[in-house]
Amino acid sequence: MRTFPKSISLQFSLPAIAFLALLLVVALGCSASPTPTAVPEPTAAPVHLKLKVASTVSPITSLVENIGGDRIELTGIVPEGTNSHTFEPAPSVAVTLAETDLFIANGLFLEEPTIEMAQANRKPGAAHLILGPKTVTEDEWVFDFSFPEEDGHPNPHLWTAPHLALKYAEFIRDELAALDPANADYYRANFDKLSATINDLDQRIFEAVETIPPENRKLLTYHDSFPYFGPRYGFEIIGAIQPSDFSEPSAREVASLIDQVRENSVPAIFGSEVFPSPVLEQIAREGGAEFVDQLRDDDLPGEPGDVDHTYMGLILEDVRIITTALGGDPAALEGYDPGPVIEGDSGAVYPQ
Repeated sequence: MRTFPKSISLQFSLPAIAFLALLLVVALGCSASPTPTAVPEPTAAPVHLKLKVASTVSPITSLVENIGGDRIELTGIVPEGTNSHTFEPAPSVAVTLAETDLFIANGLFLEEPTIEMAQANRKPGAAHLILGPKTVTEDEWVFDFSFPEEDGHPNPHLWTAPHLALKYAEFIRDELAALDPANADYYRANFDKLSATINDLDQRIFEAVETIPPENRKLLTYHDSFPYFGPRYGFEIIGAIQPSDFSEPSAREVASLIDQVRENSVPAIFGSEVFPSPVLEQIAREGGAEFVDQLRDDDLPGEPGDVDHTYMGLILEDVRIITTALGGDPAALEGYDPGPVIEGDSGAVYPQ
């Protein structure tokens, strides 16, 4: 009979078991791959977000563009060639205004519907800069045919006088610098260049107007758009054909203007390039004056991107037209560069 050996039983003492466990731990530790030290992700440089700025009429938009340059995201609200007094912004404009960090307007009752929309859609912390009331005091307000005192709304066209436009630019510079201190030096440098070119233009206007015979320094225009420009440069403003409600003048008002043109021997009266006026043509014809329908007050020359599509280009063109039509010599204006003072394209949006 085959016999099988008895099973062998291995017995170990407690110290031996502990020793074997220690060997196992050491072996496992040697065979395991070392855990790599975690390397922190590089911290991204902080992104400087551009200020979102919205402005109303194009002369103001141009001033903002020349100071803010490519450090802001600028959108104009009031399309060029529209009546800024009666312009009603589309509901879609509310979206732009709700995202705006800085809203800039003329005020003095010029863009009431747009200002009301901006106030209704103002985001928390957004700044509103209304330039007109900061530039002239109430006792400096001008009332005239288009803006009679009994209505309580002063003439708001301050920007047609370059020295007041420069005040606008100072307020714009200060507001941008306060809201965006990181770019304050950039805004100040642009303002300094803008100030130099506007002061140059101001001096050239004085020189050009001096060539107009004194008896011809009279302005009759389609709208009272030059209330501060006229007195600064020695013009007498004898009238405008657009009443305060922007309707056609009455027959009596037309007859009165014809008499003024005849009595003053005015060589030319001025209409708008964008607002044709058969009534003004009639006044010129019957008064014996030339009708020049090329003036602008808030419609910049050319197209966005053109060298003269600036505030300076607007004033330069108006003064050249006025000086020539009234018998003066615009030579002092020659060689003036109306282009923007900033380098490159700012990306400003001018509504069409």
